Amino acid sequence: MMPFNELVLASHNAGKLKELQAMLGDSVRVRSVAEFSLEEPEETGLSFIENAILKARNASRLSGLPALADDSGLAVDFLGGAPGIYSARYADGKGDAANNAKLLDVLKDVPDAERGAQFVCCLALVRHADDPLPIICEGLWHGRILHAAQGEHGFGYDPLFWVPERNCSSAELPASEKNQLSHRARAMALLKQRLGLA
Repeated sequence: MMPFNELVLASHNAGKLKELQAMLGDSVRVRSVAEFSLEEPEETGLSFIENAILKARNASRLSGLPALADDSGLAVDFLGGAPGIYSARYADGKGDAANNAKLLDVLKDVPDAERGAQFVCCLALVRHADDPLPIICEGLWHGRILHAAQGEHGFGYDPLFWVPERNCSSAELPASEKNQLSHRARAMALLKQRLGLA
């Protein structure tokens, strides 16, 4: 049984809002924290889980609503899990194209067999800002890093992420298919089970 019919997403990313609303369906209205404040919390955690909880608590405090935060990124095996929690600011905050260019440069001489990677999504749901028992759900999507970008869809590192089970990059998948396969979809499926929505 869903304990609430509205929650705030701790993100200003319209793409993420749309994706999560599609995954959650009509049983809950997802609002952006941007409706309440443009203040971003400092992500001082050293893991996806820590940062997701920090963001969820901040969004709940600003909105007075239950809050869902998603901390996600790309962990490349050859780089010891980097860019990891720094995925969005890997190239000093210069955006997706710069992040992708930096990753390709760092991996330029690395053979396919050593280019394994996973997209990681950690969801944290708090019922209120001081919730002592946040619901934590994690999803991993395994693939490898391509030598050049492929595809026009998605965002972030999608053009560089090869999806072996579909024989294409994440950026070549239709949104509906990505929403069933992705790290975020996997974490969300677990969350829906926990909330009795599955």
